[in-house]
Amino acid sequence: HLGSSLLAHRRLHLRVLVQSCPGTWANGSFAAMGKKDDKAKQDSGKKDEKDKKAGAVISLDPPSGTRDFFPWDMRQQRWLFNKFREVASLYGFQEYDAPVLEHEELYKRKAGEEITQQMYNFTDKEGAQVTLRPEMTPSLARMVLSLMRAETGQMAAQLPLKWFSIPQCWRFETTQRGRKREHYQWNMDIVGVDGIAAEIELLSAICTFFESIGITSQDVGLKVNSRKVLGAVLKKAGVPDDRFAETCVIIDKQDKIGAEEVRKEMTSKVGLSEEVGKRITDATAAKTLEEFAELAGVGESPEVIELRKLFDLAKDYGYGDWLQFDASVVRGLAYYTGVVFEGFDRKGILRAICGGGRYDRLLSLYGSPVQISCVGFGFGDCVVAELLKEKNVQPDLPQTVEYVVAAYNEDMRGPALSVARRLRLAGKSVDVLSDPAKQVKKAFNYADRVGAVRVAFVAPGEWEKGMVRIKDLRNFGQDAPEKEKDVALDDLMNVDNHFGITIDGKPVGQGTASAAAPITPAVAKPASASATKPTAPAAGKEEDFLTNYPYLGGFAPSRADAELFERLRKTGRPETPALGRWFDHVGSFTVSQRKAWC
Repeated sequence: HLGSSLLAHRRLHLRVLVQSCPGTWANGSFAAMGKKDDKAKQDSGKKDEKDKKAGAVISLDPPSGTRDFFPWDMRQQRWLFNKFREVASLYGFQEYDAPVLEHEELYKRKAGEEITQQMYNFTDKEGAQVTLRPEMTPSLARMVLSLMRAETGQMAAQLPLKWFSIPQCWRFETTQRGRKREHYQWNMDIVGVDGIAAEIELLSAICTFFESIGITSQDVGLKVNSRKVLGAVLKKAGVPDDRFAETCVIIDKQDKIGAEEVRKEMTSKVGLSEEVGKRITDATAAKTLEEFAELAGVGESPEVIELRKLFDLAKDYGYGDWLQFDASVVRGLAYYTGVVFEGFDRKGILRAICGGGRYDRLLSLYGSPVQISCVGFGFGDCVVAELLKEKNVQPDLPQTVEYVVAAYNEDMRGPALSVARRLRLAGKSVDVLSDPAKQVKKAFNYADRVGAVRVAFVAPGEWEKGMVRIKDLRNFGQDAPEKEKDVALDDLMNVDNHFGITIDGKPVGQGTASAAAPITPAVAKPASASATKPTAPAAGKEEDFLTNYPYLGGFAPSRADAELFERLRKTGRPETPALGRWFDHVGSFTVSQRKAWC
């Protein structure tokens, strides 16, 4: 048993060493070392058997096609998700979410889509047919329908809806680079806009996102087509309207199986002749919209004119260089009805980076008495991670914390905790050293390990004077005298002023006022600290006063703070910077805490 335990421990230790390398994202998505064989991770059965032979109690790998997210991986994920949210906010979108467990019937469409064969579906203990969601759009459709009056089709919400989400999705498919069985997907959808203005906004949002992460139009492009144009082609070729969606799904396979196999499927499944099938595949190989219209024999149809207008508006918007027409792009989901698009790597190394389009009839399929226009896209996190690695623009996101607080000895542990609380109330992130640090080297080593910017030493000499010694480790030269300051305990709220810079090195106003009272009633101060309490400001002078003090009571919250907060809460948050900051901070206390202020 000892031998087996040691072997299992060595395997675990090796895994931690590999996965904790800076700049990695779990299971190879952000692999700074980049040499892991992704295929070797797919066969979970063999790995489980190997683990059993090695004596491991459990498999140390997550299920095939899924990922663990260690803290260093989560920093990468949070960074990416924040980029998604920032761009969505720039375009006026609101965030929503839905359960990861959905009704299976939402996805059971009969157009030969791969997604219907890739669901993690099962019967729950109440007998309901459910599935882990393979995509978010049907959930969005269900939620939008819940806002509709069934009898009239009238919406309870004002259209258009501009919603976004970052759901986790599940598909049982072959794992490959940039594609897992679980992934997070950024979705942006516009509901209730009939014209191409919605497509223009969404395509612009995608380009803005790429630019925000360091990707240019030289790296990535967006292939654009229209199922309306394709519909005109297929109708002329004799494809019945009720077979249109199924035919589109077949055409979407052209890159995977080739034009000849696509023609065979159109003959066997849709009943088209070889000649008609060839005309369709030849037309979808066109490189320009004009060429496509000519080969398909549709000329200057309304569908062609609309698509040409989209390209013209994209140029006016400033992202025309990102777009290119591609007649072969039809997307593999049956519900698309108009413009469709895909993001692609111009070097051709990665699979489709994102995709979307118009789906005006999806809500009708789910029972809407009226047709409601919808457009949206999906953007998976795995392929973005691979793209950043391929273009060598991965973010450097080391572990960081603003302060480490170190007690000199065991007697100073309580005072050190008081300092930590005060710093946190001032909005600083703080890591408290678990053991006393008589030797400052110990505190420095720990601070360096956790990426701290400053160290606060809590020692008897300074504490008796009501002071804390703080050293800045990042923003000054090694011998700069201004890197170390003794700061009054009651002035920790303004600690940045003592250094003249913020934690990230940006200048702040010089000079601070001293005061004796603690910044919160819950924090005790040493008996030796003393100073004069400032005079409360007159009505209308609060903004000037709060520029220098955190509270109307100086450095301690007071009855005046509580009373003014209650008055302003009825009229709204102040627009001036100092009052606005004060309002947000005072609002973070509970009602009972504010009532206790004297």
